[in-house]
Amino acid sequence: MAPRLRAMGPELLGFAAAGICAYAADLGLFVWLRGPMGWDPLSAKALSFVAGCSVAYAGNALGTYRRRSADVSRMRQYAVFFAVNIAGALVQLLCLAVSHYGLGLTSQRADTVSGAGVGMALATVLRFWGTRTLVFRTSIPPAKAA
Repeated sequence: MAPRLRAMGPELLGFAAAGICAYAADLGLFVWLRGPMGWDPLSAKALSFVAGCSVAYAGNALGTYRRRSADVSRMRQYAVFFAVNIAGALVQLLCLAVSHYGLGLTSQRADTVSGAGVGMALATVLRFWGTRTLVFRTSIPPAKAA
């Protein structure tokens, strides 16, 4: 198992780098829209989420997965990528809902741990799997480490 994880190292690093850039774009745009622009929180978050998805897609398409052949158009690829990211966001919301409403853990700390901690970790695993298997899939299997 260790050689396989080691072989996935560059892919994991590229995915993480794209994700960090996407998170920065999402957060920065949200703060700007909520603050100086005076937008309502839901509209600001909706636009910042789309911007974050776009940054993550570009980073993965032009960086992490640039060598994988695409059997579909970039627009279709982006649509599947966006759907995978929506699924990740739903995982985060589900973790928060289960913790807050199902388990009765209603403190701000518990909400942060369940939504931004546990939920983010599970959503990231889902996004990584979805990105590599549904969005940037290839008919040629990745090279195995020796």
